Amino acid sequence: MITTLAIAGYRSLRDVRIGLEQLNVVTGANGSGKSSLYRALRLLADIAQGRVIQSLALEGGLQSTLWAGPEAFSRGMLQGVQPVQGVARKGPVSLKLGFAGEDYGYAIDLGLPPPVPPSAFSGDPEIKAESLWTGAVLGRNNVFAERVGPSVRVRDEKGRWAQVFENLAGFDSMLTHCSDPREAPELLALRERMRGWRFYDHFRTDAGAPARARQIGTYTPVLASDGADFPAAVQTIREIGDEEGFDEAVADAFPGSKIEVAVADGYFEVVMRQHGLLRPLRTAELSDGTLRYLLLVTALLSPRPPALMILNEPEASLHPDLLRPLARLIARAARRSQTIVVSHADELVLALTGEAGKRILLAKRLGETLVEGDELPGWQWPVR
Repeated sequence: MITTLAIAGYRSLRDVRIGLEQLNVVTGANGSGKSSLYRALRLLADIAQGRVIQSLALEGGLQSTLWAGPEAFSRGMLQGVQPVQGVARKGPVSLKLGFAGEDYGYAIDLGLPPPVPPSAFSGDPEIKAESLWTGAVLGRNNVFAERVGPSVRVRDEKGRWAQVFENLAGFDSMLTHCSDPREAPELLALRERMRGWRFYDHFRTDAGAPARARQIGTYTPVLASDGADFPAAVQTIREIGDEEGFDEAVADAFPGSKIEVAVADGYFEVVMRQHGLLRPLRTAELSDGTLRYLLLVTALLSPRPPALMILNEPEASLHPDLLRPLARLIARAARRSQTIVVSHADELVLALTGEAGKRILLAKRLGETLVEGDELPGWQWPVR
């Protein structure tokens, strides 16, 4: 389980450290930084996939994603007696992402590339430093692997440092290029865990959504992020997953209803039986809210639960009557996967905190996102 999340220099997250529990609910007013926190988590996952540089480019490049305010606020700025203005920079321009858990901690520092030699890719960020350690806080004696510039070294089984890379490209992470089952098993273990993180953000439920169409079906223990393999994922739960839990979650939201999968010539289609109707409803006939809820049930009751599940505004397009069943569904899934829910629906937030979820309230001050009422966990960034 991740116990600390740390982000610095990313959009409104100038310097944020958050303590996490098994079930976490991130909330706050519009513009408080919820979306930035969600995007930062996606960037962390992209590091393990080898595409963090491309993801930052799609957001407008490093300069567009960096904290736009001063490096630090003076007391006068905070008290409103001095205008907010830039001060002489003490540290390098950087975007930092990291987390620590019950076994491993990891952090990365991205910055601007050197101005020479000239390159058409001079707008790309460059990885300046990375560290992998054991324990809650990075220290001198608990590091497994570290990268400074192009140089990467790891500790061997006797605790001695071994150089594994001397010229790693600035756009390559040590997670993707130095993970070796013999020389760096810790890097490999963490990379695979991060690759298993699962994100669900606004399933398509329009008339042309893939989830509404018949699909060729194969075993599908993990629902796709767009819900395209919805029928096969439901049938997989029925055959090798928590079929009883699935039926209970559907009945909790739609009393007297049941979901079935019709199979013909290798094509799968979800149908919904409702009390009082003489025939089942095909997926194409379901309302957007009903389909979205069924997609969430299928995602959360996956037969292959991830180490970390992140849901961004799962309440979108749902009727208020579905929010409490949704909270019970999320709490059930959180018994198997650490879960982070980003939401601005007060009823869902209250229901989840009633299910032992930790409420993480974000607020803005002078354009900076702050975590209200939460004690800052200990943290140390790697040195360039």
